[in-house]
Amino acid sequence: MDRRRFLRGAGTATAALGATALVGATAACTSSPHHSQSSGGSTSTTARGNTTTTAGPAQWSVLAGMLTGNLVVPGDTSYPNSALLYNEVFSPQPAAIAYCATAADVQRCVAYARAHDVQLAARSGGHSYAGYSSCPGLVIDVSSLNTVAVQSGSQFATVGAGAQLVDIYSQLGSSGLLLPGGSCPTVGIAGLALGGGIGVFGRAYGMTCDNIASLSIVTAEGSLRQCSPSSHSDLYWASRGGGGGNFGIVTSFTFNVHPIPSVTLFTLEWPWGEAATVLDSWMRWIPSTPNELWSNCQLASNGTASGGTLKVTGVFAGSTGACASALAPLLSAVGAAPTDRFVGPENYLQAMLIEAGCEGLTVAQCHLPTRNPGGTLSRSAYTAKSTFIDSALPASGTSAMIAAVEALSGEVPGVGGGIVFDSYGGVINELAPGDTAFVHRNAIACAQYSVTYPSANPSPTVVTAARSWLEQTQSRFAPYAQGAYQNYIDPTLPNWAEAYYGTNLPRLRKVKGVYDADDVFHFAQSIPLPASTTG
Repeated sequence: MDRRRFLRGAGTATAALGATALVGATAACTSSPHHSQSSGGSTSTTARGNTTTTAGPAQWSVLAGMLTGNLVVPGDTSYPNSALLYNEVFSPQPAAIAYCATAADVQRCVAYARAHDVQLAARSGGHSYAGYSSCPGLVIDVSSLNTVAVQSGSQFATVGAGAQLVDIYSQLGSSGLLLPGGSCPTVGIAGLALGGGIGVFGRAYGMTCDNIASLSIVTAEGSLRQCSPSSHSDLYWASRGGGGGNFGIVTSFTFNVHPIPSVTLFTLEWPWGEAATVLDSWMRWIPSTPNELWSNCQLASNGTASGGTLKVTGVFAGSTGACASALAPLLSAVGAAPTDRFVGPENYLQAMLIEAGCEGLTVAQCHLPTRNPGGTLSRSAYTAKSTFIDSALPASGTSAMIAAVEALSGEVPGVGGGIVFDSYGGVINELAPGDTAFVHRNAIACAQYSVTYPSANPSPTVVTAARSWLEQTQSRFAPYAQGAYQNYIDPTLPNWAEAYYGTNLPRLRKVKGVYDADDVFHFAQSIPLPASTTG
């Protein structure tokens, strides 16, 4: 079972949208101007019509006339599709959606929203777990900023903030290069990279955020800043794992990219009765595996109270023989032979399509039809939580996880769901927690527990039961795990700022105070301003 079907299918769990990420963030805007501490590496664009200083009700026709791109408002034929987010649970109705064709369009939108006291939200792929890719005001959509260009003679690629993962993999792959990232094909690169970005090549080449060499970002006062280790280095640091929508709207990235290695895929499946042995063996095996190996362990409800489906799948950046050798200790520790086993080579792009749930499809088909005319994929309705695990669970913890999956069908009949453990370590953990804003550098795995609804409009009873199951599962994890993944943003999580950012939170708040002292980029779980700023 591929990762996308694991997300969507009834009787299955979400495989974490791969590395689905928060892109947008609802932002409450004040009409007072913010004069941030400015330094080199920025440019300013004034919106036509002098709207940057004139407060009053927004006139969307005025903004439309200022943009190179298109503005969509209610009543337009394209509005129903334009307003959609990936998660069908949400039905946002923004006042306007600006499809920005240039970085200057983004600047004009931010300036216009500030001048007219309009909420704004940034949107790339629209995959925010909490629906923060939209708001009742102005959605600033960067999906048209989607070019992918390899810098000749170097290991760098410039990628527009709205490029979707499947297109990045296809276009870089044609040059023999890869960028480590998530598996969900329609995720936009901006939110993925800004919040971290775990994927099948993460242990070999690091998180997506680790591979950001520089970026261009529109900050609260409308400047387009070029951020790198030598220019606005504090904002560059914060943008490597500090979460999407907190400090501005990114328009493009320059990434370190890597030559494509040989690729091997593997899938191992056991009877549910081996779940305790397999999960324990997997957790003890993962820290010792070579960096080239990424894996997950999937515990999915099968719709009955007596069992589930149990799989270990993964990708190896190397030969089939080397992959088989790396798998041998796991197979030995489990003892029981898998009922289904596949280990074999695959073309890089085909491997990424398989991981995306697009096996047998073209790149064009591996899109949502609302975003790409040739797309054949569908949206999904789901809810999820996450946590990080630093070491193998004790027997009591393993039993608790298995019991949680077995309980799902009884507590929330008719839904899919379960728990997926994605492996960390390798190159990811070679960085210290403070080297980037992504603090979770000691984990062996991230656990995501999720519920997939059978329809876009689940009943309140089903939603309540699903949330209860998630809370109970979180409680089962509590003695053995810590933190949460900001790209699996969780609107019900207590102490979310500490869970996402840990010891990096004070520094992130300081950066917020420098570049967004008026809290323009504000939403329910945005980085809080420093106490000295908020008074």
